Amino acid sequence: MRKEVQTNLKLVDLLTEWNPFQLDNESYETEIADCIQAVHMYEHPLTLAKKIQSIYEFSFEKIIPLESCMEIAVELLKVMEDQDSCSI
Repeated sequence: MRKEVQTNLKLVDLLTEWNPFQLDNESYETEIADCIQAVHMYEHPLTLAKKIQSIYEFSFEKIIPLESCMEIAVELLKVMEDQDSCSI
């Protein structure tokens, strides 16, 4: 399996486990896809956290605390960092 696909699957797993509103897993498919796209666009944790917060707020009309978004942003960027360090 290509490295990018493996990385994206890891990102999906992290976002699915995060489950900020405690809904069933299928409830977040669109938001997870948008967040994965954002992870590929933003390298700074705070910028990514704000983007994640806005993605979920747009869909659910509820605000996730920025601290929670920051935690998941750091985890997601770590996955990206690990992927980049493994590819030579």
